[in-house]
Amino acid sequence: MSATWESSLPAVIGAKEAKALERARGLRTVGDLVQFVPTRYLDPQRPDAMADLVVGQGAAVIGRVVSAQSIPMRNQPRRSRLVVSVEDDAGGRLGVVFFRTFGHRERLLPGARVLLIGTVGEFGGRPQMTHPDYVVLETPPGLDGTAAPGEGETAGAAAAPTEGLIGLYKEVKGMTSTQVNAAAQLALHALDSAPDPLPPAVAAEHSGLSALEAWSALHRPRDWGHLGTARERLRFAEAFELQTLLAQLRRRRENDPATPRTRREDGVAAAFDAALPFPLTGSQEQAGEEIAAELERTHPMHRLLQGDVGSGKTVVALRAMLQAVDGGGQAALLAPTEILAAQHHQSLVRMLGPLATTGRLGGGVEVRLLTGSMTTAQRRAVLLDLVAGQVDLVVGTHALLEDTVHFHDLALAVIDEQHRFGVEQRDRLRAKSDPPPHLLVMTATPIPRTVAMTVFGDMDVSTLTELPAGRQPVTTHVVPAGNARWMGRTWERVAEEVRAGRQAFVVASRIDAATEDPEQPAPIDTRGGEQGTLLGGGPEGEGAAPALPPALGVVELLEELRSRPELAGLRIDMVHGRMPAEAKEAVMSAFAAGEVDVLVATTVVEVGVDVPNASVMVIHDADRFGIAQLHQLRGRIGRGGHPGLCLLVTHVEGGTTRERLDAVAATTDGFELARTDLQLRREGDVLGAAQSGRSGLEHVRVLDHAEIITRAKQAATDYVEQDPGLTGWPELARAVEARRDSAEWLERS
Repeated sequence: MSATWESSLPAVIGAKEAKALERARGLRTVGDLVQFVPTRYLDPQRPDAMADLVVGQGAAVIGRVVSAQSIPMRNQPRRSRLVVSVEDDAGGRLGVVFFRTFGHRERLLPGARVLLIGTVGEFGGRPQMTHPDYVVLETPPGLDGTAAPGEGETAGAAAAPTEGLIGLYKEVKGMTSTQVNAAAQLALHALDSAPDPLPPAVAAEHSGLSALEAWSALHRPRDWGHLGTARERLRFAEAFELQTLLAQLRRRRENDPATPRTRREDGVAAAFDAALPFPLTGSQEQAGEEIAAELERTHPMHRLLQGDVGSGKTVVALRAMLQAVDGGGQAALLAPTEILAAQHHQSLVRMLGPLATTGRLGGGVEVRLLTGSMTTAQRRAVLLDLVAGQVDLVVGTHALLEDTVHFHDLALAVIDEQHRFGVEQRDRLRAKSDPPPHLLVMTATPIPRTVAMTVFGDMDVSTLTELPAGRQPVTTHVVPAGNARWMGRTWERVAEEVRAGRQAFVVASRIDAATEDPEQPAPIDTRGGEQGTLLGGGPEGEGAAPALPPALGVVELLEELRSRPELAGLRIDMVHGRMPAEAKEAVMSAFAAGEVDVLVATTVVEVGVDVPNASVMVIHDADRFGIAQLHQLRGRIGRGGHPGLCLLVTHVEGGTTRERLDAVAATTDGFELARTDLQLRREGDVLGAAQSGRSGLEHVRVLDHAEIITRAKQAATDYVEQDPGLTGWPELARAVEARRDSAEWLERS
């Protein structure tokens, strides 16, 4: 019979198998079953050695039956089980048991050579397969020298393949992998074609297989090469689908109008450059040139500026904002927290120097701060000056997004730590200017190139790859929290740094024992695991682990540190997100002024806080943070003239969580840590879909398939240039629209 992708399974493969597949895996249609592909493949031409079998894994083995015994069931004397012992050519042994013996007794005779396919279990400390699929490859000779009956037959409804690779599927209760494969073969034979997002010309250039041929090869590949070709075909189609969506977004933005903001030789940007007390790094200059050129275009810049902690993104962003001011416009810098906004405001004013203090009327730059905690009078003054064009640069929090905020001429919007903001918030800021402003988003979480192409593929990317001169090295160590001697030495080191004239951060994962940190994007996992995205830096669980002591909060840590003899006489204070804005600002100002020796804080200090005299950081319950957060936090020290020391305190002794901490201790290279982070995470976390555990990409792995993603991006860009509306290939249009509806993670850019 003929079937379509949407055909119901019972009519194609039979009611019994269809019911098992729906109950176990939710498969209802032919398309569902075809896309339920094996997770692992075995090569019967290269069987597994019985001595190397691993309990819990699927295996294909070939051996000769040594013995086969029918043993009565202990509680059911009339029934028996068949227990078979099989030995391979290397002398390894495997037990095989059948609790339903019909037909097996006659085939599995001593001397028969068999291929067994199944999951390895264990009984009596020895490997065993229960009810495996099998093929009798060679029967023992009869008394007259002829083969015994049943040669080449299998027990069970589905014949196990002896040629090509054998696919092993996720467990389906009531069906073996061979039976699932037989059902998939029925479905594939009933299909005339499979949905294919690749237009014929693109498919012809990039693959020798049709979509249906590729799906068929995944279920029954001839060899490893055939399997690789099929996988690459489906990976390219998936990457092309996604890159087509991103190419449409880029094209749409390039068609939006924007006011060019041209450079001026006599402008404030040139004056700022001339007064810089340090040389820009090569990557700062390159990124600055890329941004400057885009600000002069007639359609909006849409660029991501990424760089490691301390790589000088703020300087690059300020030069862009000054070019916007030279072009007659205003610039806004949006930060996720009031502490970070205040730090940015102070930093911009400090970097501008006399250019800021002269004010707008004096030919300089007027820089203002706008936050939710300001008084009504303070806010009104900023709002009036903004709409009147008396403010050149405004730094603010979410308060900038409110309906009461209007600009005279918003030329450039800069969003710092962009993963803290959703698409709606970003678009609310862009909507405050018509035509829309140029957009620059910044992240201090390094992003591997393939992730940038995938997650931020609708944006141009500038990367700062060097650290400015003067940054001091930071040494990191993991400290076992259960070791009293090590913990005592930890606080002694803090005291030594303070007595040498320096200061310390101590970071906790929550405010108090009952309250999570409002700035911490990742939920606390008592196993030390993490959930969240690459950009957010939260933890992903690693399965069952010993229970850990409850995490200490800022309040408890403050009390403990003030009572520790090693820290006697030190000035210790705290800051966290629930404190009133005035109190937070007072503590941070006191710490910056050297009036506080040790600052106990939540992740409010993760980004933007610049206290050059801070040389040591202790991160308590470090297992509660992801790699990106640990690296960000560590970036708060070593910013002055003294080397930094970061101590990661944890109760975790092993597993993925400990790997994460050891990785942070091993390197300060943010890009290397980003790759490690991705390798330890699921694909869903990479693309920001950790809640569902799915990335929306079934075949492409962004770390592993850079070449495919690059080819797909170029092919998609070329295709959209020729057919912007995708009218020439409706299947592509449908696939892209479906991806647009489900890919909310794309909108974080």
